[in-house]
Amino acid sequence: MKSNRFKFWILTVVVAISGLSQGLLLPLISIIFEGNGISSGVNGFHATGIYIGVLLVSPFIEAPLHRFGYKPIIIVGGGIVALALLLFPLWFNLYFWFILRLLVGVGDHMLHFSSQTWIGAMSHPSKRGRNMAIYGLFFSLGFAVGPQLVNLMEINVNLPFFISGIMVLIAWGLVWFLRNEFVAESAVIREISFFGSLKRFSDVFRLAWISMIPPFVYGILETALNATFPIVGLRDGIPQAMVVTIISSFSVGTILFQVPIGILSDRIGRAKVLPIFVGVGAIVFFVTAFVSNSILLIVMFFILGIFLGSMYSLGLSYMTDLTPLELLPAGNILVGMSFSLGSIIGPSATGIMIGLFGNDVFYFVITGLLIAAFLALFFGNARKSSTMV
Repeated sequence: MKSNRFKFWILTVVVAISGLSQGLLLPLISIIFEGNGISSGVNGFHATGIYIGVLLVSPFIEAPLHRFGYKPIIIVGGGIVALALLLFPLWFNLYFWFILRLLVGVGDHMLHFSSQTWIGAMSHPSKRGRNMAIYGLFFSLGFAVGPQLVNLMEINVNLPFFISGIMVLIAWGLVWFLRNEFVAESAVIREISFFGSLKRFSDVFRLAWISMIPPFVYGILETALNATFPIVGLRDGIPQAMVVTIISSFSVGTILFQVPIGILSDRIGRAKVLPIFVGVGAIVFFVTAFVSNSILLIVMFFILGIFLGSMYSLGLSYMTDLTPLELLPAGNILVGMSFSLGSIIGPSATGIMIGLFGNDVFYFVITGLLIAAFLALFFGNARKSSTMV
């Protein structure tokens, strides 16, 4: 028990530092590009580099996890992230920075995939929602602190990259203290290969497709808020420090309520919690379109964090509820891929849309997406329940 507790807290610290690096990179690079006159469309597409990296590595990561265990995957992933962060100051070039973003995506996904699979496998079903919420909470803590490091640009533009890279190295060092473990296998040994992984992806999607909707939507939302909203805010005349504070307020709302929401989902079920929270989030986002005062924007983003900030961890827990233990690695990959697809669409689509139709369209695009997600979750769960009767 003590061993599991130690392992759990090491993994949550690691994911917090990973969240910090992602929370820093998105607004930091968006602000740097905006200051250099780079268009919102290019700025938005460039932000997808991390998530393209996630998609590139996703089909090939399950077999090494089965073969080598959890710890080596985390160590390799953390090392890649730290190296990429420390290389950003080397050369300011769009293509070079895009490659580094790809590497951050590859490393971060290796780290997250192995960590969340490990935590899901060792958690009792009655505490799974709580543990995944704590895991998500620590990521959100890091993500909330990350944008604040943008202000270090006033000292030196490269300082945020160096600080985040060093912090990732420190967290990476903690993983070496963990004893490696392996994925539980079913009685029938499954094929550990690329094509075996594709078969398991198909099995998971058939069983748990509805659980992929919240991570997909959260991917769009998170990257749109962190990569596109800085452009919207700066063009609306909001000072840089206030833009960063508004973004962080979303994470603060997530942090304060993620664990209670996870516990609530354990008690009444993810199928009931998710449609309600997504529906309320759509209403709040629509109202936010008509708010111009910076203080009120902080309040609105805080409320959005309460209702929408737990979508990834709730979707992950929901997938774990619906998926057999031996399919969890494949399920975690699909959750990560769903999040990444959303993250690619988020800044690209919103960046292009605000370039064509102006800043206000940002809020209406996200509102429409949330309404679509609410309908899919509501009717999808209703259909699932009717087939089980």
